[in-house]
Amino acid sequence: MQSKGIEEKILVTIMGPVPYRRSRYECPACTEARYPGDEDLDVVGTGRTPGLRRMLARAGSRQPFKEAKEDLKVYAGIEVSAKDVERVAERIGDHVEAWQGTERERLLQSEASLPVDKTIPVLYVEMDGTGVPMVKSETDGRKGKQPDGTAKTREVKLGCVFTQTTRDENGRPVRDPDSTSFVGAIETAEGFGKRIEAEAIRRGLFNAYRIVVLGDGAAWIRGLCELRFPHALQIVDLYHAKEHIANLCKLLFGCNEKKLLRYRMQWWTCLDEGNIEKILCQAQTMLPAEANTLQKVMTELHYLQQNKNRMRYADFRKQGLFVGSGVIEAGCKSIISARLKQSGMEWTVNGANAIIALRCAMLSNRFEDFWEQRAA
Repeated sequence: MQSKGIEEKILVTIMGPVPYRRSRYECPACTEARYPGDEDLDVVGTGRTPGLRRMLARAGSRQPFKEAKEDLKVYAGIEVSAKDVERVAERIGDHVEAWQGTERERLLQSEASLPVDKTIPVLYVEMDGTGVPMVKSETDGRKGKQPDGTAKTREVKLGCVFTQTTRDENGRPVRDPDSTSFVGAIETAEGFGKRIEAEAIRRGLFNAYRIVVLGDGAAWIRGLCELRFPHALQIVDLYHAKEHIANLCKLLFGCNEKKLLRYRMQWWTCLDEGNIEKILCQAQTMLPAEANTLQKVMTELHYLQQNKNRMRYADFRKQGLFVGSGVIEAGCKSIISARLKQSGMEWTVNGANAIIALRCAMLSNRFEDFWEQRAA
């Protein structure tokens, strides 16, 4: 490449705009240009410094882009548009996803060669799904829960990994402080399976005495667990199991409030004891005659039958294990709902995934790791 002299551009920094002069080089054959100074400062193709981009990304990941723009002006005197915040936040989110994608492939490929040293008493993997409102083009042709069968949302699959070392004075499990990390995206179960397995490997999957997978009993979670964590103990979240019992009671007893409450409390007690067979046996003697209701009842009974060995809650508690998926439920609210499901919001898949990548990295205390590798 040949030197073409010095060119100036304005760099917007966290302290305001700064004129910046750097050398330009050009290929005489193809006229491609390079600015080595831009490469050194990590400002190739942008007029914003890394510090400012980092600030915009954090602000845009935490709140709506318009509010982020207003706060940046009030707190730091930085004047940008809401669109600037959106573009930078989503671009940095894409970079975070690419960085973690490279790490993910490396972890999955090196799985067989990773050292095994059993130092983690219990490693938990929790998974759940929640819908995010999308622009119309992202839901065209997709089945959904609208009255006409169409969809307005796409499902985000969210997962977390944490460890447990101790129990409290009452024998209840205690989650290790600062041990929780999150991953998530709008993607297929297959793609998410690779994502959550890689995160579990990174967090010490092969160093754990026990691996526990907690979920709501959904078919995609069961299938993913059997494929990615075949040696794990599977537990259906107790809250979801109780919801299914409550729904079963509504279907069987309808408007008979007294009978509904009596059987719901009785079967919840059976559930706590892990005695699913008693619930199934009693419910089989009360099947309704009406075909549509009967079909719904059979669906609930099938769910209990299929998950009965994942619902031995008394036994799980004796072993000092968690039986509720409160961590991932809280994650769905704090990571997804609080930022992506506010009134009037509609997302593209790419935009939503970029913000999800940012928020997961931040709540997993990995955002600084990302910036450090950029500077390396």
